[in-house]
Amino acid sequence: MHAAISDKLINVTAAVLTGTVLFLCAGSHAAHASQVVARVSLSQQIMEVTVDGRPTFTWKVSTGDRAHVTPTGSFKPTRMHEMWYSKKYDNSPMPHSVFFSGGYAVHATYAVSRLGRPASHGCVRLHPNAAADFYQLVETVGPANTSIVIAK
Repeated sequence: MHAAISDKLINVTAAVLTGTVLFLCAGSHAAHASQVVARVSLSQQIMEVTVDGRPTFTWKVSTGDRAHVTPTGSFKPTRMHEMWYSKKYDNSPMPHSVFFSGGYAVHATYAVSRLGRPASHGCVRLHPNAAADFYQLVETVGPANTSIVIAK
């Protein structure tokens, strides 16, 4: 498990001892999986992640530019790939992809200088470290316990 996400989950787990507890033991499954909500603001170009309603991460993102729309709504992850290459955009790398609607995904970008403003073909781009943390979080709690909410 990525060290940052492990530390963060341990801190979140300690904070919610009165509610849901996420066990992070190797080889075991969570007794009761946490609920993760990733809220993407297109106007602010940020993604705020909560675990069991508690703010856990806030990251800058890049979403669709003027020529490319990022879909809005509430989604569940449909598939995940540690490394994916875009079939539509010249085999562009999409590390730590969490797909949520067709070909749209939350994934890492190497164009970190563009984070905080629209710059993608519609995907939600994150800093590589943030994308790895988000991917690990979704993998840990499960796609069924994860929501991605995208709003203007």
